This record gives sequence, C-alpha cells and structure tokens, in this order.
Amino acid sequence: MDIPRIFNIMESAHRIHNPFTPEKLATLGEALRLKKGDRVLDLGSGSGEMLCTWARDYGVIGTGIDMSQLFTEQAKLRAEELCVADQVKFIHGDATGYVSDEKVSVAACVGASWIGGGVAGTIELLARSLRIGGIILIGEPYWRQLPPTENIAKECLAHSVSDFLILPELLVSFGRFGYDVVEMVLADQDGWDRYEAVKWLTMRRWLEANPGDELVKDVRAKLTSEPERHVAYTREYLGWGVFALMLR
Repeated sequence: MDIPRIFNIMESAHRIHNPFTPEKLATLGEALRLKKGDRVLDLGSGSGEMLCTWARDYGVIGTGIDMSQLFTEQAKLRAEELCVADQVKFIHGDATGYVSDEKVSVAACVGASWIGGGVAGTIELLARSLRIGGIILIGEPYWRQLPPTENIAKECLAHSVSDFLILPELLVSFGRFGYDVVEMVLADQDGWDRYEAVKWLTMRRWLEANPGDELVKDVRAKLTSEPERHVAYTREYLGWGVFALMLR
C-alpha cells in the first residue's frame, strides 16, 4: 500500500505536505487552545509535522495514519528528533474508515478529504472519533477568484470549476452540514510557493541521482512545466485553509 511513486519523489523533502508554513501550523495550534494530554487524530498525516510539533509545544497525544510508507517513516524519525516518540504514533495504512479506539479532542483531515469521499463524508468519518465538545479540522482548497474558464481550473489541478467553492460559500457549506466554524487559518501565496517550489529542487536532484530510472521522463516533464503552471494558475486562483468545526 502506497501513494503513486512520483508523489513520494516530488515531496520527499517536505515536512508539511500542504501550503502551510511552520508559522501557520504553529498559529493553528495556538488558535485551537490545545492543552497537555489532549488527544489528536490525524487522517492523512504525511510526514507528521503537525502532530510532532504540537506534541512538543502543547503536550498533546496523537495518532497519525498515512498511505505513504516514506512519509510515515519520516514522521517516526521526526518524532524521535523532537523527543516526542512516546506521545505520538504513526501508522502506515489506508485512513479510509479509520475510527479511533479512544475519543479524541481534535479529529483532523488536513488536505486529504478524498479519505471520506469528499468534505461531507470526511466530516462524518472524523465525528465518529470525536469526544463531545471536540473539534474537527478540515483542510480544503477554495477559489481565491473564480477561474473564467474550465481550462484554467484544470491548470489549477482541478477537474472543473465546480470542484471548489469561493471562501464565503465554503464556510456556508459547513453550516449546512450542521457545524459552526469556530476558527480558521488560511495559507498565503508565500505558503503556496514553499509547497510547490520545494518540489522543483527535489526533482532536479532526483534526476541527477537517478538517470536510468523508469520515471525520468515523467519527472523531467513535471520539472519543466510546474514552475510556470504554478505562478500562472495555482498561485493566482487557488486558496487553501484549515477550518475548525464544532457540532451545533
């Protein structure tokens, strides 16, 4: 079980697999008013930066599940590096349908709502692990401005303009699911640059080190096209944020 290999290659140098910077991640932890001993579940935990830094800074206890074997191993190493391996554990596996044995204070899926078949299904899944009065975290894209054509939406790696909402409509949609939005932290263009641009040097170094690999043509194509695509489309049209929800 693993994610497609090209994503492991492109994001192998990432600690955060979304447009958040370490500062934004710290802001989110502070905004949630986390306390020592709070339990946090993270579906699609990537390289574990959220759980590990929150365990260090706030004393939380956490479990993360991710399909990438590489990212899961990186998360375990990060926990050891930050001396929180006794507070967090990382499981290599499919988070689809995962429910915690113990109820948690925060149930998160930050940028991987495909796990629940979309936002509504992911919220429903996370709620099954949540204690009464707990907080759900959802990380989702939204349109900073509506793309004028379907082709531009596709250049933002969406299938269609209808894939995402503008920010006010996204917040309204959470209310329709029966939740209050109680906090939010939004990525900015610098965060998008950090998320995307880190891939470019990673791909270049990988190409230099693996000239005979079967994915050389695919990685070369990505490295050639991604910088221009990012600055022309993703950076201008696509926003991203983490939204904290509580049941009404």
